[in-house]
Amino acid sequence: KIEEELLKKLEDEQFDVFTPEQLLKQIGAMIGVIQLVLGSIASISLVVGAIGIMNSMFTAVIERTQEIGVMKAIGAPNKTIIMFFIIEAGAMGLAGGVIGTLVGTVLSYGVQLGAYFAGYNLFKVTIDVSMIVLTLVLSFVLGAAAGAIPAYRAARMKPIDALRYE
Repeated sequence: KIEEELLKKLEDEQFDVFTPEQLLKQIGAMIGVIQLVLGSIASISLVVGAIGIMNSMFTAVIERTQEIGVMKAIGAPNKTIIMFFIIEAGAMGLAGGVIGTLVGTVLSYGVQLGAYFAGYNLFKVTIDVSMIVLTLVLSFVLGAAAGAIPAYRAARMKPIDALRYE
């Protein structure tokens, strides 16, 4: 009806008429693209973080070579040495996950506050606790996985070579 009335008053179609359903569909498509872009950025961040943890763990293995030699010399099994480094790497990943979650939560509420002051009162941020727990578990697992190769290398060291290392 609106389109018919506007056509009577205007000579040609210099307007577009959208229903609320069409607007919601367009907004949904835009949000989908935004989610895809943010997901891609998050994936790249995870890969970079895993590489950083792996690099740190290789450095830790080199710095603790004599310590590894002592552990092996007194009878520590390879499994213990592997678990030692994997747990350390997982803790690094978990620490990164906690920091990232805190920063993300603060930024989300900041955006909500900014939207409120800009007049968009319907924009509400909700934090899903199960998603936070899943994120933290994933951070730990990713960190532990990144530390697996350095941990395996540490466990394969021969005690005598590790003790001589300077």
